[in-house]
This record gives sequence, structure tokens and C-alpha cells, in this order.
Amino acid sequence: MKTERTKAVFKETITLYSETLDRQVLIDFYLPALSPIPSTWSLLLINDGQDMETLGLEDLLESLYTQDCIQPVLCACIHAGSERKLEYGTANIPDYKGRGIKAKDYSKFIFEELIPHARLSYSLEGFKEKAFAGFSLGGLSAMDIVWNHPEEFSKVGVFSGSLWWRTKDKHDEAYCDETDRIMHRQVKNGNYYPWLKFFFECGAADEEHDRNNNGIIDSIDDTLDLIQELRYKGYNETGDICYLQIDDGKHDVATWARAMPSFLKWGWGSNT
Repeated sequence: MKTERTKAVFKETITLYSETLDRQVLIDFYLPALSPIPSTWSLLLINDGQDMETLGLEDLLESLYTQDCIQPVLCACIHAGSERKLEYGTANIPDYKGRGIKAKDYSKFIFEELIPHARLSYSLEGFKEKAFAGFSLGGLSAMDIVWNHPEEFSKVGVFSGSLWWRTKDKHDEAYCDETDRIMHRQVKNGNYYPWLKFFFECGAADEEHDRNNNGIIDSIDDTLDLIQELRYKGYNETGDICYLQIDDGKHDVATWARAMPSFLKWGWGSNT
């Protein structure tokens, strides 16, 4: 008699109407099906959830669970809407083109609608911990939300993050990296939250731009500069910060798929 192996991941797709965003939000939940104790679950929110099928998240989680590589994580993958460039970004400061003006509403949606819905739907009193991850502009959004709500989160994953997000055009004669990159300024002016952990990924072929002509592409420069700001705050690369650079990595889902196992094992490895 052949016995079919029980799947380790159960995927459920729901449509949640957001009063805050005034739109339907599509969310894919990936549940750790073999974990009998929901109180041990962590919550991982992921921006640009529409890309997770291409990334192969379900198969990846299946593999990691069956090999006992990670602890149980409920992944909530939020599909971006048509106003992605307005809803993602930095909630307190729009960029120089006014992008991100709905980022505060998006953050409100996360805390007042999505997380309560997840807890109610899966009968969870709470989560072991909460984390947020994203790619490109979605990575900036994840970093911004975690940094500004440290009481809610313990980890953030930023893949090819749009950390160049700035208050002035780079061609403006008054533009200055030290003062006009929004996320860097927020970290510099913020506090030290000792429980926060940070994962950053960059591909050496993320882009070709090098605005300061130092031979390093902007995405890597911006990421390393943000890591330096975190170091100044007191975070260290031994236990607080992980930086993964993929030498042939591009600004695409295929590259982020290669980095995702490292992120998941870094954050929820069975021995962590």
C-alpha cells in the first residue's frame, strides 16, 4: 500500500477589502501545515506577493520544512495594487516626486486590518515573533515599517532595496547622500532597538548606475551605507546584520529566489 506524504505547506488565497486603502487586497497565506501548535508560529509579511509563485516560495518552504531546516512561519504574501509606488515607500516622508504618499495608509492597513485578520482567521492569540520582507521598493517599504514600529517586529529582509529613495533629485545641485536619502536619515535620527535583526541582499548586476563614480553600483553603495548607519547605532554584523551579495545577481525575481533560502534559514533556522 502506497502512502502519500503529507504536505508541509498549505496555501490559502483570500481577498480582503481594505477600508484604509479603499481597495481589495489579494493575500496568499502559506501555513506550516505540520506544526500542531500555532503558538509557536512566527509571522512573516512579504510585499509584492504576486511574485511569490514565480519565486517558488511554496516549493521552497515545502523543502525547508521536510528537511527540518526552519521553524514554523506563517507567510502572508501581500499582492501589490495599481498604486504600488504610492503605497510603498517611506510613510513619514514622500520622495522628491511625491511617491509614497499612501505609505502611511499601507502601514495602517498592515496593523489594523491584515494582522488582526490573520489572527482571527487562524485562531491565533499572537505570534512568536513578526517580521517583514520585500524586494526593491517593497524592500524599502518593509524596512520603513519595521524601523518605525520596532515594538511590533524582530526582523526585516530587504532584497535589492530601493534605498536610494530621496527628498531631492540626484541631479539637483543641492543633493547630498548624507541628508537626502530618506531611510538613511531615519536610521541616523532614530533610536537603538536591540532586538531588531536585519537581512540585506544585493546583486552585483542589480543596476549600472554609479552616481558618485566610486566604481560601486548605487544599490550596493546605498545598502552598505545603511548598514554603516546601523553600526553607528550599535548593531553588529556578528548577530544583528546579515549581508548577502550575489556576484551574478540581478534585479529580478530569479535572483531573489536564490537568496530566499538564506534569508529563511537566517531568520528561522531550526537551530536559531
